[in-house]
Amino acid sequence: MAPSTKPFLLYTGPTPNGHKVSVYLEELKALYPNIDYDVEAINISTNRQKEPWFIALNPNGRIPVLVDRSRDNFVVFETAAILLYLGQHYDKDNKFYFDPVKSPNEYSEMLQWIFWAHGGVGPMQGQANHFQRAAPEDIPYAKKRYVDETKRLYGVLEIRLANRDWLVGSGSGQLSLADLNVIPWVRIHKYAGIDSIDEFPKVKAWLERTLERAPVQAGIAVPPPSK
Repeated sequence: MAPSTKPFLLYTGPTPNGHKVSVYLEELKALYPNIDYDVEAINISTNRQKEPWFIALNPNGRIPVLVDRSRDNFVVFETAAILLYLGQHYDKDNKFYFDPVKSPNEYSEMLQWIFWAHGGVGPMQGQANHFQRAAPEDIPYAKKRYVDETKRLYGVLEIRLANRDWLVGSGSGQLSLADLNVIPWVRIHKYAGIDSIDEFPKVKAWLERTLERAPVQAGIAVPPPSK
């Protein structure tokens, strides 16, 4: 079989962090004809991401990892770093990315919300997921702590979205990496023990608005189920 000529190879799995990258790649594919990627599914339950070949790509042993074949097989790990890398090099029309020179304030706000998510919703909801679903013992205090903190962070999103459609941009805002970096977590709120987000109507509408997009749906389906 001839080697693939697609410009990217994405090592990923069906997790919120994995979906952030596949969703953005699908959004880019829909806009730019030169964007396409191969997927190698990583089943993290088997610890394949801890094998030496993977550690050579990402010493932290986590998915996702992106290999940019069009730039001498340059490797990028850490979800936010991958998103920013793709925005910098491949979102030429700044559809989801704010240029730091042309739009310095919006660029800063985008970074603020990306960093906020990686210090907040990601780890807090991840812990809620763990104690709700995977912990070897039932710890009610831990469940309540992390569910309550996740809901508090949804409340922060509710405040930000009070008079706008998207997290960053003038007026009602523009769908950007700031949104795509959070949506995959909020999408699985039930898995974290938050059955309803009706108390956050702006967040609920924002989630629904994003999930209606065909590229978002396609990205969430990556990697496809194993046969």
